[in-house]
Amino acid sequence: MFPIEVLCLSKPQLENSMSFTKLIVALGFCALLLSGSSKKSTAAPVNSKHVRIGYIGLTCEAPIYVAYEKGFFKEEGLEPELVKCAWANYKDNLALGSYDITHHLVMYFLKPIEQGLDVRFLAGIHRGCLRVQAGVKTNIQTIEDLKGKRIGVPGMGTPPFVFANRVFGTHGIDPGKDITWKVYPAGELGLAIDKGEVDAVCNAEPIGSLLIAEGKVRNIADQMMDAPYKDEYCCEVIANGKWVDANPDTAARATRALLKGAKWVETNPKAAAVMAVEKKYLASTAELNTTALARLRYIPSVQRAVDSLYTAAKEMKVAKMLSPETDTDALAKRAFMHLPGVTDEWIKTLEVEKVAGGQVSPNEDIRLIAELIEKDREDSCCRRKMFDQPDQEAPNLADPDAPCLDKSVIASQK
Repeated sequence: MFPIEVLCLSKPQLENSMSFTKLIVALGFCALLLSGSSKKSTAAPVNSKHVRIGYIGLTCEAPIYVAYEKGFFKEEGLEPELVKCAWANYKDNLALGSYDITHHLVMYFLKPIEQGLDVRFLAGIHRGCLRVQAGVKTNIQTIEDLKGKRIGVPGMGTPPFVFANRVFGTHGIDPGKDITWKVYPAGELGLAIDKGEVDAVCNAEPIGSLLIAEGKVRNIADQMMDAPYKDEYCCEVIANGKWVDANPDTAARATRALLKGAKWVETNPKAAAVMAVEKKYLASTAELNTTALARLRYIPSVQRAVDSLYTAAKEMKVAKMLSPETDTDALAKRAFMHLPGVTDEWIKTLEVEKVAGGQVSPNEDIRLIAELIEKDREDSCCRRKMFDQPDQEAPNLADPDAPCLDKSVIASQK
């Protein structure tokens, strides 16, 4: 086993240097085993002002980048350190204490929490980034129509895969028996549709909007538009359990900084998108990142974050992603922790600047998508840099050092 410091590096250090059932059980079981390794925990000392914020390098992590770059953590009297982590070790490293706090997907953490992962949700950050989409040339119109079909995903166990399993399970479809899963790089899901290799795809922003704009797919399940998902938080602030128990005041301050970051992103999506790219937090373009952020809703909340856990847990149990013996209400209650000064009343008083030119109008959002499609037709850089994301398995082409795909070869395979 590699030491934790090899798996997670601070930002300055970084710059210098199966079957469905088995999968779900393995994700939770590994987290349980690692969360019990208390002797290896590197949690910060009690009452420390130093706080380590984990991130992967995703579009939706914009509030983390903003809170750090705009000094929101320092405004709360904290000494922040950003810790860059790999997707594969993210849950385990949070439980081990490699970093203290972040924001991440509710559905991605509920199974490990059920299995004993010692982490706590603290507040809601944003809603709606996952989709299930069918090819426009198919006769698929409803979720039920997807039974027996081939579905492309960016990786087994990734957020689009987890969301799709929840959707299928609550509509009488067994994701382990009734679906044929096929894994592709996120940027090539549209090509898989074109070639007839899959009937539908599951993806995260901005892939979904781009495929819609290209006329390749229609929405079947949309986390932004469809009930009950549209009323839930996709991502919430989450922290190491031992750390937050020992440092509730520090945790509250860090959470407030992240919530302020979320509100800043909601108010200034274009400015936040440009900042993330210019500061090299992720491999993307300012245009693509703006398109993605403009569609997400960064409206922080506490009570709605609590409600989201109860709803998600219940549906995940129906979808057999949680144990049939699990009391989902008890699980949701255990998974959330209220902190002093982190309330909906405080959020209502929160004010952020409105940066000139930092917003996106609905028409501009459509125009940006159209421009991105035209730009991709040019024989410039490979699709990887614009479309692929570091949450996939086949292969992870978001690595900026990975070789580019030859677009002429891809085109010849259509």
